[in-house]
Amino acid sequence: MPRVLILLALLLGFSPAVQAQELQNLLQTHAEEVAKPGRRTVGTVLDDLASSGIPQVATFLEEWQDKSVWQSPEGLFFIADEDGDSLILTDIDSGVETTAPSDGFTQLKPNGGVRRVIGTALVQFQLMDPDLNRRTTAVASIARRPEASQLSPLLGSIDGEEDSTLKARKIQLANFLSASFAEDTADRIAAINSLSTDVSVEARAVLNQILTTSPALAEELPTDVNIARVLNPGADMSLDAAYELLVADDLAAPRTDADTIKAALASNIINGRVGDVPVAQLGTTANRNRAYAQLAHSGTVPPMVTETDRDAALAKYTFFEIYNEADPAITDAAKAALASVETRVAVGQSADLALDALSLASIYFLAAIGLAITFGVMGVINMAHGEFIMMGAYTGYVVQLFIPSYTLSIIIALPLAFAVTFAAGVAMERLVIRHLYHRPLETLLATFGISIALQQLAKNIFGTQARPLTSPAWLDGAWVFNDVVQISYIRIAIFVLAVIFLFLILFVLKRTRLGLEVRAVTQNPGMAASMGINPDRINMLTFGLGSGIAGIAGVAIGLYAKVTSEMGADYIVQSFMTVVVGGVGNVWGTLAGASLIGFLQKGIEWLNPSNTLAAQTYMILFIILFIQFRPKGIVALKGRAAAD
Repeated sequence: MPRVLILLALLLGFSPAVQAQELQNLLQTHAEEVAKPGRRTVGTVLDDLASSGIPQVATFLEEWQDKSVWQSPEGLFFIADEDGDSLILTDIDSGVETTAPSDGFTQLKPNGGVRRVIGTALVQFQLMDPDLNRRTTAVASIARRPEASQLSPLLGSIDGEEDSTLKARKIQLANFLSASFAEDTADRIAAINSLSTDVSVEARAVLNQILTTSPALAEELPTDVNIARVLNPGADMSLDAAYELLVADDLAAPRTDADTIKAALASNIINGRVGDVPVAQLGTTANRNRAYAQLAHSGTVPPMVTETDRDAALAKYTFFEIYNEADPAITDAAKAALASVETRVAVGQSADLALDALSLASIYFLAAIGLAITFGVMGVINMAHGEFIMMGAYTGYVVQLFIPSYTLSIIIALPLAFAVTFAAGVAMERLVIRHLYHRPLETLLATFGISIALQQLAKNIFGTQARPLTSPAWLDGAWVFNDVVQISYIRIAIFVLAVIFLFLILFVLKRTRLGLEVRAVTQNPGMAASMGINPDRINMLTFGLGSGIAGIAGVAIGLYAKVTSEMGADYIVQSFMTVVVGGVGNVWGTLAGASLIGFLQKGIEWLNPSNTLAAQTYMILFIILFIQFRPKGIVALKGRAAAD
């Protein structure tokens, strides 16, 4: 009696008036199918639900798919949540909730196949749902598992779509579905042609799906199928693979391989012999074949199929591939569209490779420009240049410890890194370098020792683990042109910074008194000294300037790469190669060298993507050969550097 009262309350909806039970009544007409749905029989229920226009259908389908629908002992359906030994029941029409004992209620548990069918039917309701997230989820569901039945509701939802991004996605998916499932051939061809400019992976998958083939054979080439190509056994496919097709179609007996022969002989040993061949003589292929032939002659085993038999059987048939799509007009359109897409993809991959190379070149330029100035003006081989890059990166990290705003911290870190490394460079020049001018070997050893000392100092202060130098949020992600071409915003920022420094350094060298004095000392230090320029002071400022630029480069590189005490060692070799290849002491030469090395390295990595170390080795060998033919670099410098 209490259960009857509860059900009565549910039907009345706790209100004086009886609530309309449209959905419940419709479900009762299919009660058996709803309670125990099958993948083939559930379609009738779903069709009636979809055509009913009842607003609660979408919610019911979602709950049914999630196994949240229960059936009462009286056969009524409710949405329910378990609460101990009770159920919190929700009326499928009115939404009114109540509680009832779980005894006698049955949970509906459609299997995976049924749930997929329900999900497909649910999509058409979700495509027009007022909630943008639900519509987006429905479109994503179609993209994951496209079916012909989804095309009509998807097309019907496009005009009413208010979100421009989702509308564009719906149009794209409609093209994909039309290309595969549209009933009219002209519509399919029009959709396929529209994909000829779409380089997305999805578009290529659609076209490749249309062009899927299956192997076939016949005595004569048929004219009533859509043939993709004729296969030549031995060239387009192996002879054994072609013969397996004959075996699969019961047109030839299976090949008799060595294992089959051995098994047959082992099971037919009688009195130490197989046929008239003693077991002791079965160690050779000829004797095994002879023994097997005797067994076959007596009918004990199937006849032996030799290579000669195989080749004779293959000669009787023509092998070919047929398109799974029967209409040649559609496959011709798909082939033309795919050829156009593949051309665009190749161009896009070249552009993407060029962007990667340009990005790498900008990193090498930033790392090497400071070294180019000090090496070109002073002739000092500074092996500690990489550690100035490291110092700049750690300066950025320390700034971020005190300034939580990543944008503001980077703005402060750039000039601060320049100041710190400028001071360190000046100190190094005053304390060490100035005493070792014109003594390159001693300078190399001294700066190498300093680099080791600076690395150890960084380890003592910051530890051996990599430290984060976090980029601002507006540098997250990438600039995506399409599925083929994209570049991260951090790389774009590094490229822009490299361009800024290029023009800034050119301005300093060409438009300021310091630049004039630097160029004078670079070209002829003796004449510069006679004109009142202090070469020692210029050397000190120049070394400090080069070190400061390395510090700024460290901040930029730290946003992209790991910040560790050894990070400078990752760039010192490339920096020296950049300077030497481009031309010592020349800004334009450094730019040319960075571009050459960046594009060369990316090109070699593209040819050998599985081995980056090998790519760097090949690059070094190429540069060695390049220097043999052009020892002064791409842009040779006149004056003291050229004479040296």
